[in-house]
Amino acid sequence: MSKKCDVCGKQPTFGNNVARLGKGAMIRRVKARTPRRFNPNIQPVKALIKGTPTRMKVCTSCIKAGKVQRVVG
Repeated sequence: MSKKCDVCGKQPTFGNNVARLGKGAMIRRVKARTPRRFNPNIQPVKALIKGTPTRMKVCTSCIKAGKVQRVVG
């Protein structure tokens, strides 16, 4: 399953996990940085496109915003 929204084009972004050293927030130092991936929350949805029901992969922010008209049934 591709991790790209069919409506807005949202796709994975990349960053780092930051491992910290020290107890609490007093003396916290960065111990290591390792690469990680932030995936969007993609859901399979049946939506109406030009009057016909079509299966799409849509992120939850587009579903909440009402950018997709879902098929009931």
